[in-house]
Amino acid sequence: MPTLILVRHGRSTANTAGLLAGWTPGVALDDRGREQAAALPARLAGLPLAAAVSSPLQRCEETLAPLLADRPELPLHTEERVGECHYGDWTGRKLSELNDQPLMEVVQNHPSAAAFPGGESMRAMAARSAEAVREWNTRIADEHGEQAAYVLCSHGDIIKSLVADALGLHLDQFQRISVEPCSVTVIRYTRLRPFLVRLGDTGSLASLAPRPASGGGSGDEGRATVGGGAGAS
Repeated sequence: MPTLILVRHGRSTANTAGLLAGWTPGVALDDRGREQAAALPARLAGLPLAAAVSSPLQRCEETLAPLLADRPELPLHTEERVGECHYGDWTGRKLSELNDQPLMEVVQNHPSAAAFPGGESMRAMAARSAEAVREWNTRIADEHGEQAAYVLCSHGDIIKSLVADALGLHLDQFQRISVEPCSVTVIRYTRLRPFLVRLGDTGSLASLAPRPASGGGSGDEGRATVGGGAGAS
């Protein structure tokens, strides 16, 4: 199965204002976010990408824009199921005002039981994004081969839930995971299990470039390396 390169959108105006943006229209990258997005093509240089998939929200589209300008041949697909959680009545409110809400304690400690008033549950958010990724994995593999890689730009809670899913963690543990704006998280999927290759990486990704086959025989790509492996050459 393909390698999924998850990019959290760059820092947004809502991030710096302390707002829970959700699906609020018009939330753009701030100056720092645009700098982060501009650095993305160089960070991903040397990595063959089959496609780009994006949340429909502006901050994700703006994050991928420099990469798409650098690689005009890269097809872009919009996927609503990896859009931000629908926060309902909480959308657009200051996080400082929401911290005292009883629901926030549930969100932090028992997210599988959290449902936002007028919005969706975190459980539903996690299920739709995992379903989307599995369908995109199949599509990318069918169209580009099982060794293909593709980039998907989404949001913090979506990426954290996908990491938890890949690691076999209960959703109630996903708040232990942290991904910064414009960080890259990489999950390599195989027939039997996913491998978390990067988590919240903000530096160079050169070691992800394809390497010559080891000659270990078919099936090795789904095996965990005993002892931890030697790393990139």
